[in-house]
Amino acid sequence: MPESPTQTVEAHPRAPFATRSVVLARHGMVSAAQPLAVEAGVEVLRRGGSAVDAALAVNGCLAVMEPTACGLGGDLFALVWEPKSRKLHGLNASGRSPRALAIERLPGFENGLIPLHSPYAWTVPGCVDGWCELRRRFGKLSMREILAPAIAYAREGFPVSRVIAEDWARGVPVYRERPGFAEVFMPGGRAPREGEVFSNLALARTLEAVAEGERDAFYAGPVAQVLVRYSHEHGGFFSREDFALHLSTWDEPIHTTYRGVELWEMPPNGQGLAALEMLNLLENFDLASLGRESADYWHLLVEAKKVAFADRARYYADPTFAEVPVEELLSKERARRGASRIELGRAMQREPADDLRLARGETTCLSTADGDGMMVSLIQSHYTGFGSGYVVPSLGFGLQSRGAQFSLDHRHPNALEPGKRPFHTIIPGFLTRDGEPYAAFAVMGADMQPQGQVQVVVNLVDLGLDLQEAGDAPRFHHGGSSEPTGAAMTAGGVLHLEPGVPPAVVGELARRGHRIEPARGVYGGYHAVARDARSGVYAGASESRKDGCALGY
Repeated sequence: MPESPTQTVEAHPRAPFATRSVVLARHGMVSAAQPLAVEAGVEVLRRGGSAVDAALAVNGCLAVMEPTACGLGGDLFALVWEPKSRKLHGLNASGRSPRALAIERLPGFENGLIPLHSPYAWTVPGCVDGWCELRRRFGKLSMREILAPAIAYAREGFPVSRVIAEDWARGVPVYRERPGFAEVFMPGGRAPREGEVFSNLALARTLEAVAEGERDAFYAGPVAQVLVRYSHEHGGFFSREDFALHLSTWDEPIHTTYRGVELWEMPPNGQGLAALEMLNLLENFDLASLGRESADYWHLLVEAKKVAFADRARYYADPTFAEVPVEELLSKERARRGASRIELGRAMQREPADDLRLARGETTCLSTADGDGMMVSLIQSHYTGFGSGYVVPSLGFGLQSRGAQFSLDHRHPNALEPGKRPFHTIIPGFLTRDGEPYAAFAVMGADMQPQGQVQVVVNLVDLGLDLQEAGDAPRFHHGGSSEPTGAAMTAGGVLHLEPGVPPAVVGELARRGHRIEPARGVYGGYHAVARDARSGVYAGASESRKDGCALGY
């Protein structure tokens, strides 16, 4: 039995694929995708801010520094461990479809899917309301203090880091013709290169407005006015009412146990339930004995993903509009029946499939902790890259494309309806053991998120890896499962394997019927903060595939 996750800050033999040590600190920890943003979060902690204050400071900076993944035009989810109540709180700050938009008002689309880079994919941005709700409930500092670093970087500029620069350049051919994109994100007619200084004065002004007027400045004031006017000019459906009536919800997190550890997720409309279903299925197999050098190990992980994603396609939706049978889907008995359908010698070909564009969604995740024991997992995104690509020049940010996740089949639980939240991919994760907080973490990347989280948990619990090794270890990504937009799996989907998976394993998986193709950039991004229950020492880990770092004090 691998050592308890609460002991993973202790030294043990290094795995050969680990790139760096876990970061250790006593008073606070921040892990995120950009070092300057991480530094801003640590400084907020030093000034007496809470872990929530630090998370918001980091997210504000990332909205400036990582527009390829997040921003004020997107949505947000968070899990917050509150030490006073010893309770995990969940915030759903995802937006809803315009009240004037219904399936009947849409033109016919050739593939039956809402186009990603179109006004039809716009939903109300939930990020800023999420910031305000989190600060109101758990913050210690003012919004002006929290957003000061982001405002300064937006006004004065920052050097663009490598991975973000690469993602930016890849986005230009996709988005450059969208209204306002080039004006804001292509200074000099191109994407900024690594090390070049980029500033966004319009975004600085928008952040200043939020710092002063908080929620009302965005949803009831000048920002909403500009967004509604922009929507009317470019074929959108937003009204002032859509913004004025928007609100985030505090939802009870859901969880499952996995070999003595509890993984907590937000309930639907998000896909965190899929990670819980996968773990329930995998608990029926002895992964620790199989090990990463075994083809059976990888085969079982992929097949469990297919089974869980079939449920994801059929049931996951906004529970205000559709009945989602969460309790039944989380049943251990149901998982045992599902596990019995997995054949070791053959890849499943026809689980009732996903829209392959889900394979590369851009998201940012971050984890923070403070000296009082508060821990936060926050994830924020405008879905695919720069979202819809439609950018409001006077505000300095673009609008998300999350509405593309709706089904256009009236009979589907996730069907587009006015004022409805779409199926959502971004999921913060949190681990506990014996009622004690263990780790706040997430794995970015659209449909990679549940499968990535599960791989991290298996690495920690079954294989005994430390917090950094659990993220550095080579991953798989499987695409082509069934999808809440209505698409269906064909020929077993597509399996992508990172370098580091043994060649003999790759060959055996192909022999079993897995269709293996090379891929770049679909394996997600991981950031985590863990707490040792005995000493109170924090451990931080950051994604070696991204630009970021973990830093404590």
